[in-house]
Amino acid sequence: MKLNIGTIDRILRLILGLVLIVLAANGTVGWWGWLGLVAVATALFRFCPLYAVLGINTCPLKSRG
Repeated sequence: MKLNIGTIDRILRLILGLVLIVLAANGTVGWWGWLGLVAVATALFRFCPLYAVLGINTCPLKSRG
């Protein structure tokens, strides 16, 4: 599995994912807020399957796996 998520992308995914999870846990948003788990998981693994399918890569050249 090659890394395809760069640092800025990773930070944004982590923040957005955590915010969505908290909002879903508080009942502020509906069930779709739990989709934040996907954003957090992709941030932790630094791999996005959708990016791989679309050929997108935000990871710098020197740190690609």
